[in-house]
Amino acid sequence: MSKKPDILIVDDDDAHRMMLKKLIGGWGYNVFEANDGRTAIEAVRQRPVDLVLMDIRMAEISGIEALERIRQLDAAVPVVIMTAYASVETAVSALKKGAYDYLTKPLNFDELQIVIARATEHSALKKENVYLKQRLGETFDRQRIIGRSDAMLRLLETVEQVAPSEATVLISGESGTGKEMIANAIHFNSRRREAPFIKINCAALSETLLESELFGHEKGAFTGADRRREGKFVQADTGSLFLDEVSEMSPAMQVKLLRVLQEREITRVGGADVIRVDVRVIAASNKDLKKEVREGRFREDLFYRLNVVALTVPPLRERGEDIPILAQSFLQRFAQLNARSLEGFAPGALQKLLRYGWPGNVRELSNTVERAVVLARGDRLDEADIIFPMADSGCAAPGPSGTIQDEGLGPLEEVEKRTILEALAASGGNKSEAARRLGITRKTLRKKLEKYEPEGKRI
Repeated sequence: MSKKPDILIVDDDDAHRMMLKKLIGGWGYNVFEANDGRTAIEAVRQRPVDLVLMDIRMAEISGIEALERIRQLDAAVPVVIMTAYASVETAVSALKKGAYDYLTKPLNFDELQIVIARATEHSALKKENVYLKQRLGETFDRQRIIGRSDAMLRLLETVEQVAPSEATVLISGESGTGKEMIANAIHFNSRRREAPFIKINCAALSETLLESELFGHEKGAFTGADRRREGKFVQADTGSLFLDEVSEMSPAMQVKLLRVLQEREITRVGGADVIRVDVRVIAASNKDLKKEVREGRFREDLFYRLNVVALTVPPLRERGEDIPILAQSFLQRFAQLNARSLEGFAPGALQKLLRYGWPGNVRELSNTVERAVVLARGDRLDEADIIFPMADSGCAAPGPSGTIQDEGLGPLEEVEKRTILEALAASGGNKSEAARRLGITRKTLRKKLEKYEPEGKRI
């Protein structure tokens, strides 16, 4: 039988703390108590816990200060902050300092139970993630893969398990999700890390040029070939080769790539010599290759050769809790690059980022923050600094319903509906979390959804 998660409740209100202990203990957790921040810090120092549920206003040491000290002791333990003094500024401060989530008093017990369940699962994944990082080194940090969502933690756990192997990897995901960064992490955590890591975008070249780039060519092989040139496979020998947008290869090139994967040898364009290569292939596609196979646009045998290990990078709309930390990282990077002194995001700006659907994923978020940093006039980014060109031109990302404009809704209703659906998408369908982000109650959100859901179908 698996061990019950250990939860530390920190609150200087004795009655509230005892009530939570009885409630959470009844849900099947092992519960421990601390009546102030100092005692909580010492408790974490003495024994590992799976979750800290902590009040923010306490004597001697505040919840924010205790949060920082606890994370210094154990960065893997999630800390959920509770407060009766609800404010977006406090929430942003807690999240920036590493809080897993933020709840307001009086607590919604349904929401509390959901947050605890997710946080303890997150804790288990993160501890395993930390263990793997210690075993394999800190290359992932250097590759700047940022994410604390369960989806990203699961992906990184798989990446770290796969990296030391020799398996061919196929990375799927929408444009802008960070597939190349995952490929970097795989190579630089592999046994080939000291060897070359060569990249090529298969969609950027014609069939003839792609063949020459991959396999090289002999002098005189075609007009302009005034000397022999080694291709990417030879350049990557003993290392790794990243084939981005592999779905865009022509049928003829797919056959040639299949032969290389099977035989581990290439022939230069215009040449006859067979050259052995020792290359690990990492491929990526923003298309569903299974669908491409079914529709006859991609070879089935090549798909199986590439798809030894399949990884999927989740879109940003499915990892909403990563948006604040990604945005803060981009802000720091671009502020330093542009010699700007910025304190961070105003509450309205952060909420605007959280409500948006992000059709361009992490790449669009980076672009949005960079634009805001360059154009900002104040000492922090305000809501007016956050501009979404795709949305402004009528190309906003669809919400979960898959549509932006529904017949029968007026302009204001449509804006409200889109905002609600984007909040739901950013919170992974969690209605309590979506309501918190929108600044309304869960009951109000439910009524809004009932208003907008099609007859006989729930949103």
